[in-house]
Amino acid sequence: MSRLFSVFLAFWVWTAAASAQEFSGLARVDAANSRISDSGRGGVTLDLGLSQGVPYRLFTLDGPPRLVADFQEIDWSGVRAEELQHSSRVRQMQFGTYVPGWSRMVLELSGPMAVRRAGLTVDEVTGRARLQVSLDPVSAEAFATSAGAPRDPRWDLPDSARIAARPEPDENAPLVVVIDPGHGGIDPGAETDGIVEKDMMMTFARELREALLRAGGFEVVLTRDGDHFVSLERRVALAHQAEADVFISLHADSLSEGLAHGATVHVLSREASDVASAKLAERHDRDDLLAGVDLSGTDDEVTDILLDLARQETQPRTEALARALVAGMQNAGGPMNRRPVRSAAFSVLKAADIPSVLIEIGFLSSPRDLKNLQDADWRAGMARGIRAGLENWRASDLATRPLVRQ
Repeated sequence: MSRLFSVFLAFWVWTAAASAQEFSGLARVDAANSRISDSGRGGVTLDLGLSQGVPYRLFTLDGPPRLVADFQEIDWSGVRAEELQHSSRVRQMQFGTYVPGWSRMVLELSGPMAVRRAGLTVDEVTGRARLQVSLDPVSAEAFATSAGAPRDPRWDLPDSARIAARPEPDENAPLVVVIDPGHGGIDPGAETDGIVEKDMMMTFARELREALLRAGGFEVVLTRDGDHFVSLERRVALAHQAEADVFISLHADSLSEGLAHGATVHVLSREASDVASAKLAERHDRDDLLAGVDLSGTDDEVTDILLDLARQETQPRTEALARALVAGMQNAGGPMNRRPVRSAAFSVLKAADIPSVLIEIGFLSSPRDLKNLQDADWRAGMARGIRAGLENWRASDLATRPLVRQ
């Protein structure tokens, strides 16, 4: 199916479904009448039951092969992947909110497949709808030719910000801090005992924003202020749009690779400082892949240049920021990891002109950290520690900035 057809398909479904009924509230997924299964032709069949018709679009992405289905927002609550997934040719599936007002389902396929047939039918009496999609195997060359996300301003990323010369820092101006609550929407992050990383980080981001604004001297921007997906590239673009002085990405991951306890602060590096940091960086990048982000335009050469610029121009300031944040959180009671400053190739830290750090305020896989993360008083202490770290870093940065090569 061509990209052009996938765009027109969404418009056609909107017209047909709207004529059949009036929309009221979110459409709900009927898990009992939904199934993803193998077809006899070596392909995959998607059969999705919905409480009402909704506009949708389909497209494929390569590297690895994926089918992406976007919908005007639908309610996935109570639906579990294992209820739907009965295909040996679907390696992994993910679904949830994508951008506000729109939802997404992503199927990672075992090999290249093309949409052979797709259609949404709406029962004129009950208003219930059924989306049926059939995928058949195709050659890798044919798949690569047709793969790619349609251009649509409702989903598109903002244009990548160009690195521009920054004015001399004004010590009287507020420090512009972009806070990035990790994960969101279709990407839940780590989950332990009913605690979901994306929700916990949204809570803490709002609490940290409040702590900074109350102190004065800060201007705060959140990369998301609700439960929706924001790609790694968009998070960086939003920091550029805000003309951020500092970018802080917040996480509370779960690590099965050995025991991890206490807060850590990560900075950008081509080579990871340790195995755990490398795995975290790989996992964060894979979250974009599983959420259906089109990574085909990634330019490794540009990435290398950005990494080099980050080392030469911004890295000393970033490392000083990391140390100041560690000291602030430590003085607030921590606890900190035994190696609190670490590094890895986190894509979300690639802004070459903005000191950027990723803070793991704890690990959901650690019972001690999990208990702390659920404690509002403990989180308030960590927020105060981060605020103190930012204040101390700014004073030091203003004093030493003339020594950094402009």
